[in-house]
Amino acid sequence: MVMIMSITVNNPNILKSISEIAKRENKTEDKVLEDLIEKGLKDTGPKIPEHLILNKDTYNPNHERLMSMGGIAKHGKPFSAVELVREMREGGHDIP
Repeated sequence: MVMIMSITVNNPNILKSISEIAKRENKTEDKVLEDLIEKGLKDTGPKIPEHLILNKDTYNPNHERLMSMGGIAKHGKPFSAVELVREMREGGHDIP
């Protein structure tokens, strides 16, 4: 979606800085403005203050560590959960 928008900038130093950035990075001034606006929107997004986060590992999980823990619980021989429940109901409390 493309929106055409006009912005009035009263500070000539801002326009000069944008022009210098565009020349230095070999980009158009429009692209530099778009990048700056995107960066500004990301920086001003809603953030939860650190002191309100009780479990920082849950809020910022380490995905590599979580994936390495996959398959950590193993059982010696396969069993049927349905048969186990039936045995439990009938009074056979021996869990394999």
